[in-house]
Amino acid sequence: MQDEWWVRHKGKLVGAAVGLFLAIIYLFFGFWDMLVVAFIVTVCLYVGKMIDDQEQLPDVDDWLRRIGDQWRKFR
Repeated sequence: MQDEWWVRHKGKLVGAAVGLFLAIIYLFFGFWDMLVVAFIVTVCLYVGKMIDDQEQLPDVDDWLRRIGDQWRKFR
């Protein structure tokens, strides 16, 4: 039963574990940044869910270009 659960939810478990690890490291730099911690865990869990559902992951270059375009508006 445990093996089946691991196989079905491996991406979510690994994503949440990596997100939690990164969040704990981030906590050493400031307690009040809990919103960033929640964001890190949520993004990692979302990516893990996409892996479990065998969805195509978003193109990183496309995301970086979009974010860069948005930030240029504030300059």
